[in-house]
Amino acid sequence: MDFYHLSHTDLDGYTCQYITKHIYHEGFFVNANYGEEVTVRIDEILHRIERSMKENVFFLITDLNLSEDEAAYLDNEIKRFKEKNIKLLLLDHHASGIETAEKFDWYHLDVTKSASKITYDYFNNGNNISHLEKFIDAVNAVDIWLQEDPLFEFGKVLMRLVDEAKEINRFTFNSAHIRYKHTMLSKALPYIEKEHNYILLDDDICKIKKSFFIKSSNDTLDNLVTNYILDLIEAKKEEMTIYFQGNKGILTYGIQNSSIVGNGFLRLNPDYHFFMNVSPRGTFSLRADNKMDVSKMAELIAGGGGHPNASGGKLKEFKEFFIYDELKSFIEALLKDKE
Repeated sequence: MDFYHLSHTDLDGYTCQYITKHIYHEGFFVNANYGEEVTVRIDEILHRIERSMKENVFFLITDLNLSEDEAAYLDNEIKRFKEKNIKLLLLDHHASGIETAEKFDWYHLDVTKSASKITYDYFNNGNNISHLEKFIDAVNAVDIWLQEDPLFEFGKVLMRLVDEAKEINRFTFNSAHIRYKHTMLSKALPYIEKEHNYILLDDDICKIKKSFFIKSSNDTLDNLVTNYILDLIEAKKEEMTIYFQGNKGILTYGIQNSSIVGNGFLRLNPDYHFFMNVSPRGTFSLRADNKMDVSKMAELIAGGGGHPNASGGKLKEFKEFFIYDELKSFIEALLKDKE
């Protein structure tokens, strides 16, 4: 059976996926914020279902309340797959979804608890996840703001741990991003049984983050993250390669410390001439290593500028992209038009 899990981009949403990851180890996990991205991610999963040879499918959505239009669209699209047996389920707790939940039998709503608590209760029977119960209670306490709950303070630290785990961009490296978020939760899990658990967890946040990125020897978090991101890019560099006026480059989307990562990549790959990173707001940075003048490139493509080895600007007619391949197609068309 194929398992697909779409969830929100906060502690509650990632914890829902952390629960189901214990059961569906090989599932596809992706996240969305509210707005246009919800439909984009639904379509992404539908396309995966369409391409898959598996007949049995479980499509789960958690911690996202769909509008009536979004729910109707999904319901109609699922019905197109007549040759597949698709179980569609939405588990949510937002009161704004009440009217939609009343119209679709696959939309389960409970406004009294967090989405992760709803998800835990749904999957707990026979799935060997009871060791997560206290942890889920902490997430529940902070998500629905139960300040008198003894686990509330631990939940607050958990929320910051997950919210600030942004070192791996979800648009460019989704699977690594999910693995990182889930690892943060796994590393935090043992703390809940300790005295002064929330203080100890708060003290160790940097250590927990670094433990994910260390390969052999310790270093600063920035250096460890840079080396990790460089490995991710190296593994995907063929599909991330772009060209401009005969120059070979790499395109990333929304990564942190792009100047450091860019310079590191170019030194490791002398056959590449430039490194381009685009932010979700449409600003971009360019890096070179004395093989081309990226200030001229920035000026040509967007009226930007800077230095021969470090330049940038803002792309005109840019819209926010949620899928890396769609951004790449946009950039490739832009670069070709400006040659």
